[in-house]
Amino acid sequence: MPTEPTAQPSSSPSWTVFKAATWYGPGFWGKSTACGTLLTPTTIGVAHKKLPCGTLVTFSYAGRSVTATVIDRGPFHKGYAWDLTKKTAKRVGFLAVGSGRIQATVTPPAPAA
Repeated sequence: MPTEPTAQPSSSPSWTVFKAATWYGPGFWGKSTACGTLLTPTTIGVAHKKLPCGTLVTFSYAGRSVTATVIDRGPFHKGYAWDLTKKTAKRVGFLAVGSGRIQATVTPPAPAA
């Protein structure tokens, strides 16, 4: 199984990983995320501990996919790599599952000029 690189590979602008995820929602609505986004019921986004704010991540699950932006830090539960917003989890069909392994294709933001 591929592992998450510590830095963006120079030969490829994106990479795919299969990691554990969960989702977070109503208890955080109305609060500002670590990246400065106001979390609402319609926010499409994801939390990751180390990826830069603005990184695009396309999640695929059960034949569906959704692209979200890293907007927050987390998850803070051992063994999890992703914390999807409730809206993101719903769009990809992950909401009812609650937690588990999910495919994620990571596309880091372009370096600032």
